[in-house]
Amino acid sequence: MTRQERADIIAERLARRFPDPDTELTWNSPWELMVATVLAAQCTDARVNKVTPELFRRWPNPAAMAKADVEEVMEVIHSTGFFRNKAKNLVASANLLMDEFNGEMPRTMAELIRLHGVARKTANIVLGTAFGIHEGVAVDTHVKRLTFRMGLTESTNVAVIEKDLMKLFPRKLWADINHWLVLFGRQVCNARSPKCPDCELADICPRKGV
Repeated sequence: MTRQERADIIAERLARRFPDPDTELTWNSPWELMVATVLAAQCTDARVNKVTPELFRRWPNPAAMAKADVEEVMEVIHSTGFFRNKAKNLVASANLLMDEFNGEMPRTMAELIRLHGVARKTANIVLGTAFGIHEGVAVDTHVKRLTFRMGLTESTNVAVIEKDLMKLFPRKLWADINHWLVLFGRQVCNARSPKCPDCELADICPRKGV
């Protein structure tokens, strides 16, 4: 079986399992999605979802966050870990948005990665999920683990993995493939004890590293 054939089967089966894939982060605007994604670094989505209601109540948009006291933001997001850098990045990003983008989230990769704490992964999530714009594939820890395990890439470098996935899947699925693999990684193909006997991909998965 070629890598492309395996990718086609994976897309078909995961589309059946997750017909309406989406992030498990709670958000109501592109700004909120960006903030939640930044907070989710080295933190669970469930924990982020407990923090963001108060965060968004106090600072609902870039205009409000740009005026925020960094120390107060730190207090609210403390439980997400790395809270000092995250708070500084959020306030700095809000100021950049106000100064250069009229307080609106930009819709290009080049502009989004100018925001503090935002690299290609977060930018891809915002573009694909909030705007339906597919410039790449968001590669997080789940995607990195599963793509290697399933034989979709030989690399552990996120930039190389992204390029490999962009070649294997049609552009219209670039946002979905991230959501599919994240959800599948949490439900079935987890890091330490993957449920291979119950996996609908077991017959085509090389189980690399398992």
